[in-house]
Amino acid sequence: MSTANAVRTIGVLGAGRVGTAIARQALKAGYEVLIATSRPPAEIEMLVDIVVPGARAVSAEVAARESDIVILAIPLPKYRSLQPVQLAGKVVIDAMNYWPPTDGVIEEFEGPSASSEVVLRHLPAARLVRTLNHIGYHELEEDGRPRDDPRRRALAIAGDDEEARRHVAGIIDRMGYDPVDAGPLAAARKFEPGTAIFEGRFEREEMERRLALR
Repeated sequence: MSTANAVRTIGVLGAGRVGTAIARQALKAGYEVLIATSRPPAEIEMLVDIVVPGARAVSAEVAARESDIVILAIPLPKYRSLQPVQLAGKVVIDAMNYWPPTDGVIEEFEGPSASSEVVLRHLPAARLVRTLNHIGYHELEEDGRPRDDPRRRALAIAGDDEEARRHVAGIIDRMGYDPVDAGPLAAARKFEPGTAIFEGRFEREEMERRLALR
């Protein structure tokens, strides 16, 4: 991939509400979409056909191999089920969130690190980028606007790989949102659950201000 426009196929790991909403928005943006879960593809084909018509049910291995970018939309406590070898060298979007009331207290996510930093320790060779976590799955399909719309909602992007951030910014833009580059992965702490950015809805200028980029 030399530019964000080179991204043609997106793999979504997870077929819950978040994963399927992301998949539908990606299809609407013109991408080919592959969906995988921990179950064999044959067991989720009907679900995918009904909930995400146009997407293709595959195995996680195929999704990783055949996709230009892979999006993680599984429950965060299951992140260790991800295979590091399959995602090595891949641009990977982490859309997962830590929810103690639902997930229970998980000590490794209770420290000062952003949850994506913890995930990266498990996937050290992935080109991990954090975004799509601070917008509700229903809002993702409702709030997208054309590029020149002054009311266009902004989404923050953080990752240690600058080129990977550019690729992901292109996807966010095509999905109908203004991508705002927050910088390294550690900056994802600024839009974790419980932060003002996570709880709010901002246009580019205000998002940049809250990320202290202006």
